[in-house]
Amino acid sequence: MTHKKTILCVDDEHTLSIHRLMLETRGYRVLTALTSAAALELFEPGKVDLVLGSAELPDAPSGNLAFHCKQLAPAVPVVLLSGQVHQFHTDAPADLLLKRGAVPPAQLLESIRLLLIKRRGPRRALPPSASRIAAS
Repeated sequence: MTHKKTILCVDDEHTLSIHRLMLETRGYRVLTALTSAAALELFEPGKVDLVLGSAELPDAPSGNLAFHCKQLAPAVPVVLLSGQVHQFHTDAPADLLLKRGAVPPAQLLESIRLLLIKRRGPRRALPPSASRIAAS
């Protein structure tokens, strides 16, 4: 059995409930936080596979969450959602910056899926002996 990918969602309460439902119905494990400080308490490299958060959090400057997550685990993808995309958002080390409300849920899910695949890397080919066994 493959392990569920864990996504840390950081946003306001209403958006968190929508994202949690959307992601859990697709098989992801979801951790939620309302502030950057709470998110960083939950963020553990190796235990969180992707961060999905607001670029505007009440306790941190825009993009601050992305900076901290990338310092702790540079390979973990960070997706930021913003009501308005400003220059300081584009300077954040997010892997993807999306305008809130402009991206349909299906496109957001596909973007998350692709970022997780990219992080995992290409599947390795089976060694010749293993491929013969699998073919038997």
